[in-house]
Amino acid sequence: MKDAKEMLRIVGIILLGLFVLVVGVPLVLMAAGIVVTTVIHLAVLLIKVAVTLAVIYLVLAGVRALLK
Repeated sequence: MKDAKEMLRIVGIILLGLFVLVVGVPLVLMAAGIVVTTVIHLAVLLIKVAVTLAVIYLVLAGVRALLK
């Protein structure tokens, strides 16, 4: 069980790093006056995927709670 928690922690850190790269880099580039539309579109897509996964997780958690 301890290994699973450690693995989830590592995966979470990696996902957070990717999120910061995909969202933070375009913001920094925009602040510097460089517009990179492809990276911005990727950041928006990543946010949409994250919201969709969160909604799916909440629905599954709600169904699981109702079945208990």
